[in-house]
Amino acid sequence: MDTIAVLLKAPEDLVLSRLALTPPGDEDIVVAVEWSGISTGTERLLWSGRMPHFPGMGYPLVPGYESVGRVIAAGPQASRRCGERVFVPGARCFGDVRGLFGGAAARLVVPSRRAIPFDGLPGPEGVLLALAATAWHAIAAPGASPPDLIVGHGVLGRLLARIAVLKGGAPVVWERDARRRDGAEGYEVIDPDGDARRDYRSICDVSGDAGILDTLVQRLAPGGEIVLAGFYSDRLSFSFPPAFMREARFRVAAEWQEADLVATRDAIAAGRLGLDGLVTHREAAERAPAAYAQAFTDPSCLKMVLDWRECT
Repeated sequence: MDTIAVLLKAPEDLVLSRLALTPPGDEDIVVAVEWSGISTGTERLLWSGRMPHFPGMGYPLVPGYESVGRVIAAGPQASRRCGERVFVPGARCFGDVRGLFGGAAARLVVPSRRAIPFDGLPGPEGVLLALAATAWHAIAAPGASPPDLIVGHGVLGRLLARIAVLKGGAPVVWERDARRRDGAEGYEVIDPDGDARRDYRSICDVSGDAGILDTLVQRLAPGGEIVLAGFYSDRLSFSFPPAFMREARFRVAAEWQEADLVATRDAIAAGRLGLDGLVTHREAAERAPAAYAQAFTDPSCLKMVLDWRECT
């Protein structure tokens, strides 16, 4: 088998290419991808060449960890069945071409245990499951409480705010770009320069700004926590005395776990967590090079989704 896939040959050199697929095993499934999302965090770093060393890093690679599609073939020991719609958080099925994270393709071969049944959202919003699970994971750590300040009102910041509201919080969100301050429901979005508060108990940063820690420490209440939920290409550092005076705590939120995916999926299916208004742009997969460039350079593009349904 083979497939059409997005291939990042080198930084800022992205094309569509036909690639051979690894033959499926007894526990594998073949998924016909309907939609895949473009990440403006990790995938932007891959595209720009600024991605820090990461397991499996190197070019050429197939990006993408946000794919939704239908199972079209299943091995005799697979836990999924033909016809099921599933979410696929990436794949490694392209032979010598790296799959980092390997979901941006018309067909995928994946172990059935990695595919999450997801019939609740048949449209492109389904690709947001991984990002929503990332936000869920940042808030759901043992002993954690919903953040009362979120830094950044992109898609991840909006999902964090929605989940915080779902869990009884009422966060403030900082956003410097006035074009991104709309869409708030149950929380407030403000320019940080207009915020005088210095008593935030929990601050969740998704800005990706490695130089922001000193600013955030100054806004903490004594004993407060800063949660790093974005992805940072540069080293992070902070001035020790202000953090010492506040007895500040720092926590790094890793990527989601399977339990986060399931919990998020169930909240979406039950109507408790909405994904409306987050997918702002859609393009046919044939226009992937232009779509990736727009996703990474257009501030009005919160989330770009590729439509693979007509890709042959």
